[in-house]
Amino acid sequence: MQKRTFFQAGIAALIVITAIAGASATEKLTGFKSETVDLPFGDRNFSGPNADAINNNCLSCHSAGMVLNQPAMPRAVWQAEVDKMRAVYKAPIAEGDVKPIVDYLAQLKGPH
Repeated sequence: MQKRTFFQAGIAALIVITAIAGASATEKLTGFKSETVDLPFGDRNFSGPNADAINNNCLSCHSAGMVLNQPAMPRAVWQAEVDKMRAVYKAPIAEGDVKPIVDYLAQLKGPH
């Protein structure tokens, strides 16, 4: 008889926890709101040495204007940005294109 009472108490506790978690999740969901973000748009391409690598890989998600609006950053920071695009955002950039992209960005938007 005591086992059944313990079991029933466990089920009751599970129901209460599930209800609280569900209410909390519902409250969080109602907090979502739409945001509008204006990104630079353009149909230009990059030109010069290594431009094919950046045009073929980066312009599928970013406009040239968006890239050109970035501050000048050292090569190591550009390397970290390209690595982040591949690792975090799963950008399908071939390993062989990474160095040419970083070279291009460092030349174009690096400290001079």
